[in-house]
This record gives sequence, C-alpha cells and structure tokens, in this order.
Amino acid sequence: MTDALFDNLRALLKPSIAWFTLFAAVMLTIFGSLAIGTVEAGYGETQVKMWLPVAVVAMLVVMIPHPRWIGHMTYPLLILSLISLVYLLVPGVPMVRPINGARSWITLPGMNLQPAEFVKIFFVLGLARYLRYRDSYRTFLGLFVPFILMFVPLLLILKQPDLGTALLFAPTLFAVLVAAGAKLRHLLSLVALGVFAIALVIVVTLFAPDNLQLLKPHQQDRIRSVFSLAQGDDRTANADGFQQATAMRLISAGGMSGYGKENSQTIISYSGLPEAHNDMIFAVVVNRWGISGAFSVIALYFIFITSALLVAARSKDPFVRLSCVGFAAMIFTQSFVNIGMHLGLLPITGITLPFISYGGSSLLSLFIITGLVMNFAVRPNAILARPSFEYDNADAIYQ
Repeated sequence: MTDALFDNLRALLKPSIAWFTLFAAVMLTIFGSLAIGTVEAGYGETQVKMWLPVAVVAMLVVMIPHPRWIGHMTYPLLILSLISLVYLLVPGVPMVRPINGARSWITLPGMNLQPAEFVKIFFVLGLARYLRYRDSYRTFLGLFVPFILMFVPLLLILKQPDLGTALLFAPTLFAVLVAAGAKLRHLLSLVALGVFAIALVIVVTLFAPDNLQLLKPHQQDRIRSVFSLAQGDDRTANADGFQQATAMRLISAGGMSGYGKENSQTIISYSGLPEAHNDMIFAVVVNRWGISGAFSVIALYFIFITSALLVAARSKDPFVRLSCVGFAAMIFTQSFVNIGMHLGLLPITGITLPFISYGGSSLLSLFIITGLVMNFAVRPNAILARPSFEYDNADAIYQ
C-alpha cells in the first residue's frame, strides 16, 4: 500500500492535470475557512486544524488502490452507504437525533457523520461501474436500471428530509448518461417530463388552495418568497424570505472589493443571517471580499470541474471517464444551486457550497473525490479484464 501511494506521489511530480484539481480544492478550502472564521471563529479553526488534516489523509488513502480495485469495491460500498441511510430513518435507533428537523446525521465521538455525503460518491462510482460493460441504456427501456440506481438513494435522502442533497442526483445521472452515449432524444424526453413536473408543482404552489398543495408549508413559502422578491415585493423579506433577502442585501453591499474581515463581522452579525457559516456562506464571501472574491471562487470551481473533465477526456477506461464526469457534474450542480439561491434565482434548499461551507462530512467527501480524480489522472490506461464499450460511436448518440 505504501509503495503504491509513493508511486502515485512520484507520478504527481511530473506535469499533471491532477495538480489543478488539488490546487482548486485547497484554495477553495482556504477561502472557506477564512469565510467561516468571519462569522464563527471557532468553526473556522476546526475546519482547518481538525477536518482538513483528516480530509487530506482520506485523499491520500483513496489514491492508493488501482481504479480496477476501486471498481470491485464500488457495489459493496454503495450497499453499505444505502444501509446507513435506512438506519437514519429507523425510529429509536442509537446515535441518531434530528437536527433542524432532519434525521441526516449519525452522532459519533467528535463529529456528526452525514452518510448522504458519501452516498453521493458511491452513487457516481456505482453508476460508472454499471454502465462500463453495457449498452442497453442506449434504448429507452435500458434507462430503467440507471434511474433505479438514482431513485433509491434519492428517495431515502428526501425522507430525512434533505432536499438540497437530493437535487444533485438527477443532473449527475443525466451528465453521466450523456458521456456514456445514451441517445439524447431519450434523455430529453425524460428531462421534458421533469420540467413539466417542476412547473406543475410551482403552479400548484402559487395558485392552488391549501387542500391541493403538494409540498410542505415551509417548502411552499420558499418558492413563493422567490417570486415575491423577483417582483420587487419585499413583504416576505422579514418573514419567509428573510434568509434569502438578507443574503442578497449582503452580496449587493459587498461592492467590488468587500468590507474586510472586521467590518463584515459587524455587518453580518447585525443582519442576523441564519446559517451564515454553512448554507449561506457565499453571502459572507462576497460581503468580505466583494465581487472580486465571488469571481475568484467561481474561477476555482471552473478549474476543479475542467480538470476533472480533462482527466475524463484523456482516459480510455470508461469507469474512470464516467466517474470523473459524474464528480464534475455533481460539483457544478451543487455550486450552481447554492450561488443561485443566494442571488434570488432559486429557492432556499439547504444545500452547502462545496469546500467552502462548514462541515466535516462534506469536506471529507469532497477531498475523497479530489483523491479519486488525482488517482485516475496519474494512472496509465488499464488493460480491461473484459471488453467494455468504446467512445467512437458518436453517430449513435444523436440518433
């Protein structure tokens, strides 16, 4: 094991795309710890002194096994992670207590472990493993199994409830299926159904009477507040839309260069922004560093996502390629949704900003993803044990 790790680290001494992945991950984490320290000094120190070293160790560990062995371990790990989601939902089990009404964490010594963060990783790996040796998903009915792989963890996570994490699965599945060569007309048909369902929920939320509503009251309020704020109606700014309206004010006040640490501490504390160290951390970033800080963070996400996609493009191993595409899609979706809800473009969903929001489980899972991408970047293309699909079937994709 040690020799394998040192071999990979020596490979990293050569010019490699993996350096861009690691650079972006580390810089985003530094941004995050400084932003967290602006509103919660103790949490900022914990993120750097406790969770970052643990996350780096986890990153080094996942750099050891060959991608072939990672593929072999994927299904057992996916099953174990799904069992942990079921465990969270069993009434009366030890080490599980609701936080903010959600049964999403297992209480361990020194930390609250959030299994959904690791389910995301094994979902991507499991999906890539399944698609590697099959082409049945190029038919409409062949999409059934990949969608089942998505719906099982998605429904368990929604049951907690954790809408923010659940939102990541469908875009990730879509991106991986496109990369694998699924026919776009099949996927776009499913996307059209999804868009219709979302539009129906919004229309019902805005116009239907209470006895016909599909969402829970707090979810209805968040959707209504987005439309109210977009129309310039600030009546919800001190009620259901307080969190979003406050975040938007803090962002607009940041200007080009921000207020700096001390002034931002005072402003954000006075504003009363809830979850400023977690879901709403982007407002802290922009208020402290201004638009330049916002663009820096977005640029770092671009570097991370692009480097993961370049690793995918350079690999001939479908498992590696699809895994990297899935991780890139997941990071893109999570950052896009979080920033979108700060800007009033999307309703508040309780989704964190990757690498920047406070959280041990989140940082640990993200550095595991970073380690996997780095592992895949420095490995030569593996000799496959049995034939898999190839990527020279572009004609089939657009039929």
